[in-house]
Amino acid sequence: MKISIQTLVIIGLLAFSSTYLSAQDRIDKEALKGSMNYGKSVAVFGGSVSVIPPSDSAKVLWERYLDLKITNFGVPGAGFSSLQGKSLQQQVDEAGVFDIYILWASTNDYTNERENGEYTDYTEFDGYDEQKLTTQAGGINYCIKKIYEKNPDAIIYFFTSSKAFINRGAYDPFFENGMVRYVEMQKKICALHGIPVLDQFEVAGFNTYNQSKFYRDPIHMNYLGYQKLGELQVGFLAFPK
Repeated sequence: MKISIQTLVIIGLLAFSSTYLSAQDRIDKEALKGSMNYGKSVAVFGGSVSVIPPSDSAKVLWERYLDLKITNFGVPGAGFSSLQGKSLQQQVDEAGVFDIYILWASTNDYTNERENGEYTDYTEFDGYDEQKLTTQAGGINYCIKKIYEKNPDAIIYFFTSSKAFINRGAYDPFFENGMVRYVEMQKKICALHGIPVLDQFEVAGFNTYNQSKFYRDPIHMNYLGYQKLGELQVGFLAFPK
């Protein structure tokens, strides 16, 4: 039976262990060179989850296995809302031309109770109403529009907010008015624009049973947590769906 290169790579990525050595032994680097994203330049936008030192244990995997050239614009405290720190809107404004742009959602819009908004905020549907830039939705739409203005050939990927453990709403997808509403809005807007999404909230595998192993505080992962997340991100970036 013939097995595709993509299948072999996914099997290898799923076989990642918790140490770099065994990961190096198991990943077929030659197969990963077949990724359409191999060797590309990447701009990353986000809050602290995208830029704190432990996050390097995820990004080093991007570099090691996909030879990505990473420039990080993330700023602690940032959200998509224009009211939330040095927002992703501002970060995108400052960026130049890259092959790939990654919008890495934080928890900040949720934890600081910024308005979630509607998927139509700051789109052709409302005439690009700048008053909507204060919502998470408006901010996401702004970032996507601005990136395409900078580079019409841009590849954009979206990493959703990961689970946090500051309260039940930050990790329970069925809790009323929880963070999952913000994640669902992130995915809805990406569906509108045809942006591939890595749903880190749903598939990263973090929960109350392993929080102490993978998180250094209720919001931020430790080096081991970012390595676990990075393995998932490599699989997505190699063969995005």
